[in-house]
Amino acid sequence: MPKVRVHQLAKELDLTNEKIIEHLTKRGLTVKNHFQAVDESTAESIRRAVVRESERVKARQAEKSSSKAVAKEAPKKKPAQKPKAESPSEEAPVESKEEPVEEPEAEVAKEEADKPVVEVPEGATVKEFADAVGREPNDLIKVFIKMGEMLTINQVMSTTARDLLAEDLGVEVLVVSSSEEEEEEFDDDESVLEVRPPVVTIMGHVDHGKTSLLEAVREMDIISTEAGVITQHIGAYTVAHGDKSITFIDTPGHEAFTAMRARGASVTDIAVLVVAADDGVMPQTVEAVGHAKAANVPLVVAINKIDKPGANPEKIKQSLTEYELVPEEWGGDTVFVEISAKMKTNMDDLLDMILLTAELRELKANPSAPARGVVIEANLDRGRGPVATVLVQRGTLRIGDPVVIGVAYGKTRALVDDHGDRIQEAGPGLPVEVVGLSSVPNAGESFKVVGDDREARTMAEERAHKRRQAEQMRTHVTLDDLFDRIKEGELQDLNLILKGDVHGSVEALYESLEKLETPEVKLSIILKGVGAISESDVMLAAASNAIIIGFNVRPDPKAKAMAEKEVVDLRTYRVIYQVVDDIKAACRGMLAPEFEEVDVGRVEVREVFKVPKIGFIAGCYVSEGEIERGAMVRLVRDGVVVYEGTISSLRRFKDDVKQVKAGYECGIALEDFSDVKAGDVVEAYKKVEVVRE
Repeated sequence: MPKVRVHQLAKELDLTNEKIIEHLTKRGLTVKNHFQAVDESTAESIRRAVVRESERVKARQAEKSSSKAVAKEAPKKKPAQKPKAESPSEEAPVESKEEPVEEPEAEVAKEEADKPVVEVPEGATVKEFADAVGREPNDLIKVFIKMGEMLTINQVMSTTARDLLAEDLGVEVLVVSSSEEEEEEFDDDESVLEVRPPVVTIMGHVDHGKTSLLEAVREMDIISTEAGVITQHIGAYTVAHGDKSITFIDTPGHEAFTAMRARGASVTDIAVLVVAADDGVMPQTVEAVGHAKAANVPLVVAINKIDKPGANPEKIKQSLTEYELVPEEWGGDTVFVEISAKMKTNMDDLLDMILLTAELRELKANPSAPARGVVIEANLDRGRGPVATVLVQRGTLRIGDPVVIGVAYGKTRALVDDHGDRIQEAGPGLPVEVVGLSSVPNAGESFKVVGDDREARTMAEERAHKRRQAEQMRTHVTLDDLFDRIKEGELQDLNLILKGDVHGSVEALYESLEKLETPEVKLSIILKGVGAISESDVMLAAASNAIIIGFNVRPDPKAKAMAEKEVVDLRTYRVIYQVVDDIKAACRGMLAPEFEEVDVGRVEVREVFKVPKIGFIAGCYVSEGEIERGAMVRLVRDGVVVYEGTISSLRRFKDDVKQVKAGYECGIALEDFSDVKAGDVVEAYKKVEVVRE
């Protein structure tokens, strides 16, 4: 889209540069000087505003002229009283004559404040916008054609087109997302609110005792029902402690926790971080801390296995201070409890601390309202059909209630609690299985009770339609569009996720970025870790609108596929200063032409052979794409890049070949590198220059 500089627009409209900058500031745009450029749609919006303001000034001046003409005739009848006309009321017309410039601006401000506010859904179509403003869709389509945009009645409007149209119609648009629409129903009178059980998520490393902790608080054997002693599903359980209850959500890790948050679900009130006293802070522990902080959920640290001989709780506390988790006894604000889930030591203290943290948060809900909540997990049961485990957050869910869950709908035929018993109703803070849905919903989707079955079906179909539209418009921040978002006032914080090959590299990169001062945007590093870029990292980036920076590491195939699906910007580097330079340049809109790496093939090393007079040859299987002799490749071992170079020799049996396609075996020798091991992955790629717009 062509752009216009501020001074050119000022000259065109016969205004000062300051006046144009003032108009841009009112629209939320930050302009530093009159040489800065704005896009054509913004310029057109200012032109329209100036024309309207000019028309108001002329109308106001015409009105004043007529009033002055009437005022002049009045003194002729009583000329003797003219010298006494020094009262403020009689001098008012003369004073208003000296300040004709300020009145139109006050009038404009008043008119801006008096603009009718119209609520439109996020990703609104032309028809939805027309219904909101009370106009015919065809009339709006004609306006779009004049603006140079060809839209149909069911097509989603762009943000620029919507704002221009709203200004042309003299209305102010308030964009309401689906989540905001649902939250409006939570405004209840304080007198009807009652205390509800807190919802707690257990997080931590895979073998630090998460399930053992749940077993201890529930005093029943959960582990024996699990395959491989590792939790394989998401469940929710209610535990009574004294006269109060606590709802625990048992997850297979922070992945499910973040997956639900990525869909807009605020399920967890408190997160319990389990750390083994004899093991220490592990990579998954650090990731769990990052995910909880990104979700703004308070953490209670449970130092487990204190009964073991090598337990050192003080060392755990010291290690966690590096991640801003400082114990209360050390002057911090994080609750630490030393426990032994196996011996049931200090379990009451842990539950007391959870309830105390919940009490400080004042968790309340209205049990009398129509039920609302979130899906914890869902599956297709062969005998019962689609089954969803839901957490009731507000109201009371009863058998026979018509519900809508995401794009699924139905009538609750049965409710089953966490003990497997059928119940008639479930109140706020309680988990329950719902039977009777039309399809299997996704974890993290919200559910609500509606008036009847027809309303539930209509709402589910509308949500399905909006979801398809949202998929088309879904974008996350990237370095390429960072400057445009900053300029439009959409972005003040840039979230980053750092992954590296070794701890030292990550710390060096973290310190370099932490020192980076950018007045345009504040850098916030929400997670730093060691190892390959995983699906968990991509989910966190999608939920937090973050950019993933990989240093000497590569994403695994599943993570790469998910990044493409979720439209997450994932960048890998080999030199630290390139990361810093790219972010600084992106903040100023001066990124250099980019050479994008396009994957050509993927090869798995299955065996390594030593050939006399030649050296080591890797016996490989081409799993994806194709591999060529002389191609640029990288050797990846456990997600870490250990070599970058070219293929010096490519063979099929005893023959030299130019290329080998997927599904065939081959022998590969790398240029000046022989430390190849079975299980390594060779990724072939080529660099393609991407011209920046």
